[in-house]
Parts: sequence; C-alpha cells; structure tokens
Amino acid sequence: MIGISKLYCGTVEPGDVLRYRAGGARPPAHLLQFDDEKRPVVVWNCTRRCNLRCVHCYSASRDREYAGELTGEEARRLIDDLAGFGAPVLLFSGGEPLLRPDLFDLIAHATERGLRAVISTNGTLIDDETVERLREAGLAYVGVSLDGLGEVNDRFRGAAGAFDRALAGIRRCRDAGVKVGLRFTITRRNAGEVDGIFDLVRDERIPRVCFYHLVYAGRGTSLMEEDLDAADTRRVVDTIIDRTADLHAHGHGPEVLTVDNHADGPYLVLRMQREGHPRAADALRLLRMNQGNQSGRGIGCVSWEGSVHPDQFWRHVSLGHVRERPFSEIWTDTSHPLLAKLKDKRPHVTGRCAACRWLAVCGGNFRVRAEAATGDLWAPDPACYLTDEEIGLADNDE
Repeated sequence: MIGISKLYCGTVEPGDVLRYRAGGARPPAHLLQFDDEKRPVVVWNCTRRCNLRCVHCYSASRDREYAGELTGEEARRLIDDLAGFGAPVLLFSGGEPLLRPDLFDLIAHATERGLRAVISTNGTLIDDETVERLREAGLAYVGVSLDGLGEVNDRFRGAAGAFDRALAGIRRCRDAGVKVGLRFTITRRNAGEVDGIFDLVRDERIPRVCFYHLVYAGRGTSLMEEDLDAADTRRVVDTIIDRTADLHAHGHGPEVLTVDNHADGPYLVLRMQREGHPRAADALRLLRMNQGNQSGRGIGCVSWEGSVHPDQFWRHVSLGHVRERPFSEIWTDTSHPLLAKLKDKRPHVTGRCAACRWLAVCGGNFRVRAEAATGDLWAPDPACYLTDEEIGLADNDE
C-alpha cells in the first residue's frame, strides 16, 4: 500500500513511526504498513461463495456451496494461532464474507484475542441488523468494493442494482459509527470513474478509499489486456494525487491509498521532487520504512479450505495447510524455496528490476503478476510504468 495522503499531504511523519518503534508497542492502524517486525496481515477467505460474479474476482467465486471450507472450530484454532503469533490484522474476505453464517461470532473471537478484525465485502448485504452485529462484534473497518458509479459498477459486479445496494450499506455503516471505506480496482473500462469516486468520497463523507491496480489472478487473468498502459497509469495516479491534495486543502481529509503496484511510491517521490515539495525527503524515508511489496512477508493468505498462500492472488502455490500445521509454523518455515526467496526478493529479480535504483523502496513489486504475464516469476513486473531514466538505467548506459 502506498499512502498518498500520508506521504503527499503529511498526515504521517517519520517521527511518528520512530516513536512507536522506540516504545516497542504494536503500531496503531494508520502506521501498520511501517511496522519493522513485519508480522503478516492475514487475509482469510472465510468462504468462497458470493452473491455476485465480479469480472476481476481473484477467487472466481459463484453463488453456490463449496465443499471443504474450514469449520467454526478450525477457524477458532486459526484465529488463536494468529493472535499468539502476533499477526496485527485479520481481514475476513471471500467470496462474500457476509454469507458465512458464523462470521459475527468469529469476528468477536478475533477481537477478544486482540486482533484487529476487518472485512472486505461487496456491500450489497449490509442491512441495519448486519451493521449492528458487526459493531457489537468489535469490527474495526468495513471495506466496500465499488468499481465505478451506477451501471459501471453493476457491469463489473454482474448484477443490476449492486451499486445502489452497496451505497446503502456504506451509508448504514457510516451512520452507525462503523468505519467504512471504498476499494476500487482500476482497468481501462473504469479508469474514467476515478474523479467520480472522489466526488462520492467527498459528498458521502467517506473516510478512506483504496485504489487497486489490477492483478492477473482468477477471473482477473481474463482482464490482462484491459490493464492500463504506462501512460494511462501515470495519468490515473496523477489524478489520485491531485484529488487527494484538493480534498485535504478544502478540509475533507480522507485516507487515500494505492495498492498492488509499488512503482507508485517512486513515482510519487519523483513528482514531489520536481515540484519542490517540502515533504519529498520525508516521503522517501517513509517509503524505505515501508519496504515495498510484502507478499510472503507482511501479508499472507489462508484460503477457504485452509491452504496458506504468499498473498491472496497466489492461489496456485500452497505453502502448507492449517489443518496439518499452524499458520505460524508454516509462515516461518523457510525450507519452502519460494517462501524463502520472497522474504527478500532483491537477489532474485532479473532484468530492469535487478538494476533499478528503487528496488529497496519497491521491493520487487508483484511477482505473481510477472509470472502470469511472462511465465517467469522473477521477471520484471509488466505493470511497472517508470521509465528507464527514472529507475537509473539510462544513466548506466551512458
């Protein structure tokens, strides 16, 4: 995650991070990405079933029962292990997590064990009773996926009326005091909606919005040709930066992040340097603390049937199974060759990534996207939109 509002608008200072590190306490949520211990945020796909059929769904979910999902007892054991391991956040995802009957009990169990519990949902099932049960369970955050306004979102979701139902759910969360934010995945078919999403954030007083770059996994693989090219990506990222700055300048300061393309960090710093932005050096310092892509390090995934993956997109690689060994044991067992290399990707990436002057900041970007596009998981991430000059290759050729 690249915290645009944190870095560009100065809502986080390097000193904030250093103070929590000196105190040795678990970082607050807004500083979590700078945690130097890198205990993983764990995405648990608590069910594969979903009431929608989104075109970019990494789990290729449908509205049907799936065999083999973790039972309630198995889920509690997983939660207990994560709490003992020191995982800071458990993200209940899917499918659609609200279709799991014991979800509220599991959220309550997670919060009682000291985990920060959040969910990722399409928002269409959030009625008044659901909001109250989420609040009573101690849920910290609801991330609602919207990939455009009105019919644009509905076409993404494969269901007419999905936008209106999701917006109603967002409003219910906001009005009940449950923190809620938006999740937006950028493709060619909806890149023009970014301004409208910012208007929605402003008008509905939504405190957080995350813009996700497309990852080629699940049904998202079929959208590979709809990913933005470098020029369009730069334009969209500039729009996100500009709109964030404008909202903060006018007194509405949502947290704005971009996700799943760590080239955004260097791009932001380079822009700040060109502008003579007074926070350019602080932004670079924070990005170095962040350490870039965290697949297999600061983020992990447990699938609906208990397989452990380096992140939620890498479903074709299982590191182990929580029915056989605890997550904590699997995650620290570097006898798995991929996991060992993901702990520090820098010696293994090839091509322009290996020579890039931003490698320590980016962390090698998304290996699963490189693998999907090229067949070589250590090849350059095709979604990197920085020029040879910007990454230092042009200087090396002289």
